[in-house]
Parts: sequence; structure tokens; C-alpha cells
Amino acid sequence: MPQRSKRLDMIPPYLFAEISRIKTEAIASGADVIDLGIGDPDLPTPQPVIDALCKSVQNPETHRYDETARGWTSFLNAAASWYEKEFGVKVEAANEVVQLIGSKEGLAHLAWAYIDEGDLAIVPNPGYTVYKVNTLMAGGEVYETPLREENSFLPILEDIPTHVAKKAKLFYVCYPNNPTGATATIEFYADLVKFCKDHDILLVNDMAYATVAYDGYQNPTVLQVEGAKDVSIEFHSLSKMFNMTGWRLGFALGNPDAVANLQRLKSNIDSKQFPAIAEAGAEALLNVDNKHTLEMYQRRRDMLCDGLNEIGWKVTKPKSAFYVWARVPRSDMTSAEFAAEVLKKANIVMIPGNGYGPEGEGYVRMALTLQGDKDGERFKEAVRRIKESGLVPTPAGV
Repeated sequence: MPQRSKRLDMIPPYLFAEISRIKTEAIASGADVIDLGIGDPDLPTPQPVIDALCKSVQNPETHRYDETARGWTSFLNAAASWYEKEFGVKVEAANEVVQLIGSKEGLAHLAWAYIDEGDLAIVPNPGYTVYKVNTLMAGGEVYETPLREENSFLPILEDIPTHVAKKAKLFYVCYPNNPTGATATIEFYADLVKFCKDHDILLVNDMAYATVAYDGYQNPTVLQVEGAKDVSIEFHSLSKMFNMTGWRLGFALGNPDAVANLQRLKSNIDSKQFPAIAEAGAEALLNVDNKHTLEMYQRRRDMLCDGLNEIGWKVTKPKSAFYVWARVPRSDMTSAEFAAEVLKKANIVMIPGNGYGPEGEGYVRMALTLQGDKDGERFKEAVRRIKESGLVPTPAGV
């Protein structure tokens, strides 16, 4: 057999695969595991979306290749309409939107569409590993901009060296943020747009959690900044917004040249998503309110965060996304050591922050998605187990 490509050696072990292995071993031993690891919506896809799929799949036209330039027309139109209704920004479905087989695919392929050997992308640390890995596999280099609590997990643009800014072709950001749950401000986006214009960089905004928000909060988007479309492409996913992770459907919108370049690459890699799924996605974007799911996440967030704070583990409630990013509550353990002890003593899976980069050391991530939870009772149970584990030091004076 021939040797595999050297580029595959650039891929670290996929974080979630390792977590899955540990969890499987615990379950095999008979443990009742509470899995706060992978952020995969546990509530079903809304029924109107399922009904739309059942109807669309009966149409023989959906059984053939989608031969459109950038995606199933009804889906692209729905994405443009949804974006204007949700964020007040008009985009042209015909040339400023492209359909994706999930936003992960699009974010990865964008690096291949822009990065040549020696080119550079700016990526967040901690951050979703797809940005960095695909830049490296495409032959590029990465500059990791630290996201730190003291700056609300936003990159400090003025700290990016001039030689890096001049060399960079892509600047990846993700808000609402995975893994920290942090949100961006419109002022930050305005500064970032200016930075990218000044240095001829394509701004890549990953908004997989765009409408997953609580307490009435609404996320801003980069395209709400005047002139942002000159330098920006924004990625959206139906996975988290409509409990559709397995459906693999998303879209990117923004700068028409960036959209065209991404599609040119994709046209030589995939043949788009099953059109019946695209039809169902259009129904979701145009007519479905996933309020029930968001209310459930908020109840779970409150039960988990309030409970942990009560036992002495000080955590902050996220305004958006469905992750709780919390400092390890003791100084004698690394993130990985603490997560391993929680799994061992409490049968709870959480992800060590250093899995998202060195800047994540000292934190763990807990997801608000949990298979089998009905109304937050498993989150109460998680707090009870963590308390009884003795892993959270008792606050002084208690």
C-alpha cells in the first residue's frame, strides 16, 4: 500500500472522538454517565420540518442532482429572506448566498479556496479546530489570537503584529463563541471590518449559534456593519438553530466574490445536499419557531449555573450558544486532570478547555444538550454529583 499523504499527520486526534471513547468505556463498565460533552441538540427536529421533508421526498424532481449554481433555489431564497427578517440586512440570493452541507464543510473548504503554501490565516485560541487544521492542510500557516476572559473572549486587534496582518488572507472569528459562549458587540465587528479592510483580509464569521440566545438577547452580525460586505463572509447552520445536526445543511452569505470562490471549489468536491432536505430547510427558515428548545436550554442553563454557584464553583451564565465555559475550580489540577476526575468520581463528561488550544487551559466546557433529560432534572443530578465528589473546594466561611 502507498503511504498516506503527509498532510494527514497535521490533523490532531479529533477531540470529540477521544471524549466518545472515554464515555463508551465508562458506560461499558455500568456507569450512569451524564454527558455534557458534545453540543448536539437532544430535542427532535421540529415536526413542520419533518413534514416538509416527507412531502418533498415524494417529488421526483428532488431525486436528481441539484444542477443549480449555488444551491437549491427555494433554500437560497429562504436563507436571504430569513437573514433580512432576523438581522435587517438584505442579501441577494442569486449571487451572495451559497448552500453548504453543514457549516463545518464550508468553513473547512473556504481555507482550501484561499490558502496557498505559505499563506496565513488568523484563528482564535481557544477555538473550533476546523479553522486551524484546514489552513495547515492547505499548506498555510496560522497565527492564533488569544481569547481571554479579561477581554470578554474577544481578540485584541492592536496586539496582532503588523507583519502578520500584512500576510494574512483570512481572519476567522466565531460569535456566539464555541467553546466559551462569549458574544460579540457591533462595535467589535466595526473595528474588525476596518482592520480587515486596512490589511486586505477576508473576514470569516462563523455564526452557527446565531439565534441560540437567552433572556431576550439578540446577537449582532458582522454584515450589520456598513461596508462589511466588502470584506466579509458569514456562515450559518440549521444544526443548532433548528435541532438539525444530522441533516447537514447550512449556508454562507456576504461578499459575492468570496461566495463564488467557495462555490467554485465545492463544485469540484460535492454535488450539494439532497434537494428534499434543502426544501425542508427552507420551511425551517421561513416558518418554524424553535422557541420551545431555547426555553429548555435556558432552564438547563439556570439549573446548572445556579446550582454550581451555590456549591462554590463560580460560573457565569452564557447569554448565547449552549455552552457553559467555567474555570477549573481548583489550582492543583489541569483541565484534563479535572475532567478525568469528574468522570471518574461523578460519571460526568465535560471537555477540558485545552482541547481547543493552549489558551483554553484552566477551563472546562459543559454543554446544555443532554440526551434523556426531560426538564432539567439531569442537570440537577449533575450538580449533586459534583458536590458529592468533593472536587469543588468548599468556600471559605461555609
